[in-house]
Amino acid sequence: MDIGLLGPLRVDQSGVSVVPTAGKPRKVLALLACRADRLVSVEALIEEVWGEHPPRSVQTTLQTYVLQLRGCIATALDGHSPADLPLGSKSVLVTEPGGYLLDTQGGSLDSVEFDRLSRRGHRAMETGDCAAASATFRQALELWRGPALVDVQCGPLLEAEARSLEESRLSILGRRIEADLSLGRHHELVGELAGLCAQYPLHEGLQAQLMIALYRAGRRSTALETYQRLRTVLSRELGLDPSPELRELQSALLVADPGLDLVRSGAPGRLLRAI
Repeated sequence: MDIGLLGPLRVDQSGVSVVPTAGKPRKVLALLACRADRLVSVEALIEEVWGEHPPRSVQTTLQTYVLQLRGCIATALDGHSPADLPLGSKSVLVTEPGGYLLDTQGGSLDSVEFDRLSRRGHRAMETGDCAAASATFRQALELWRGPALVDVQCGPLLEAEARSLEESRLSILGRRIEADLSLGRHHELVGELAGLCAQYPLHEGLQAQLMIALYRAGRRSTALETYQRLRTVLSRELGLDPSPELRELQSALLVADPGLDLVRSGAPGRLLRAI
């Protein structure tokens, strides 16, 4: 079984999609997929699908959804049960005491691959190999096909899962940009960062990276304007001032601190590491 969470929900058994069109069975499958190869309790499934107001017949209804999902899996298996699936669809969507488990049979999960590549990129950054880090982070980010679980009407548990995945994506995006800045790619990054800062106007890390890229591209006045714009938005939206790191960066821009310049060794400079 191959599972995709980084975009529209994708669950393929034997190369055939088993994602139902109906909203609530899709939610059940999505939560099982997020916790693939682990037991998902009946209570968790009920909370996700019905929240605090489940119907009286909730147990029976949940069992009906599980049967529907098993029907989709059985269709994908096309009546054939490999030796490692002696019970057919029941060996894939397994009933356990207190809940259900989606057995991937050693298949792929894109969020696990994203984490694996992210760790490899972090290790490359730690050794100062920014070129390898940038390439590996790009590989990780290319796994994303859109916002996580974008086609699922998420309840509280899936919302938390999707939010966690999105935060991981933004973190790795920031590390990839950090690696590219260390490689002297500031000119190419200005446009990308400007778009990201418009999308995430309160994200201080991205704003700082835009300021550094602008400065290195010879646009110090625009970099300072970016700081003032961020300061205004933070004050208006959150009643906060920029972080001490951002204020230090502004001061460095004002005096053209050499710490802002590209470090030719490929390692990030002091001020870039501080953001």
